[in-house]
Amino acid sequence: MPKPNERLVQARPFLTLGLVVLGWLIIPTIIKGFIRASFFEFTAPVSVSASYARDLQQYWALRLHSEEQLIEAGRDLSRLNASYSLSVQQNAELQSQVTRLENLLRLPSYPGYRSEPARVVRRDFSGWWQRLEIRKGKNYGIPVGAPVVFTGGVVGRVTEVRAFTAVVELISSPNLRIAAAVEGDNRPISYQGGINPTFGPAKGEIEFVPLDVYASDLLPRRLVTYGLGGVFPPGLLLGTVTKVQPSPDGLFKNGEVKLDPQLSELEEVTVLVPTSPE
Repeated sequence: MPKPNERLVQARPFLTLGLVVLGWLIIPTIIKGFIRASFFEFTAPVSVSASYARDLQQYWALRLHSEEQLIEAGRDLSRLNASYSLSVQQNAELQSQVTRLENLLRLPSYPGYRSEPARVVRRDFSGWWQRLEIRKGKNYGIPVGAPVVFTGGVVGRVTEVRAFTAVVELISSPNLRIAAAVEGDNRPISYQGGINPTFGPAKGEIEFVPLDVYASDLLPRRLVTYGLGGVFPPGLLLGTVTKVQPSPDGLFKNGEVKLDPQLSELEEVTVLVPTSPE
């Protein structure tokens, strides 16, 4: 039978753990927030340095490519540049038309944005479809709530901003709701991220879909942002509606949205920073 001193020695780790937990529960919320922020700011240089190391590794890997591969890549890049130049000209013409119509009809202008590209530092494996971290923060004027996009449409929105990094909540997260619309239809519906498996295809859900809207795997419909709330500009691609069915009340339909598979392998995104303080 163990002696009292031996019992005390055996129970000491549990007592220490209990005191730590009790102390953490007693600490005021402000101090907890400060400790949490300090921890992330302290570990941020490690994540950012690892991101720069990956970029350097990729650079030297590309240096090992043959001349033929580089020439072929240069041709593809020239074609893309020509296509993007044409798109920029068309976009400028459309913007001038929108401005002219707004002035004629005396409509309020949508808030302007500046594009801030940012590299992805890492994403949380425990919440693969919920959050990722980018390599820019307060040092580049990134605000909380700013929309984040990529070539395939909407990535999500900024939820936390630190000194040199920021956290982006993905559109696949169940915590994110967006006012959306089926392309070609001006009636708003509600989009929300779904509960997705870690490495499976990402999906979202839509609610309050009008009864005369139809979609299926054979006849999918594009889902875009509606513009309500002032966070996301209208017309940004969210995903593809592949399934709609009547809701339990029979007044609307519910549906399933297939998200872009590139969301799982993003390396660079663009933050839309509002140019107006409002």
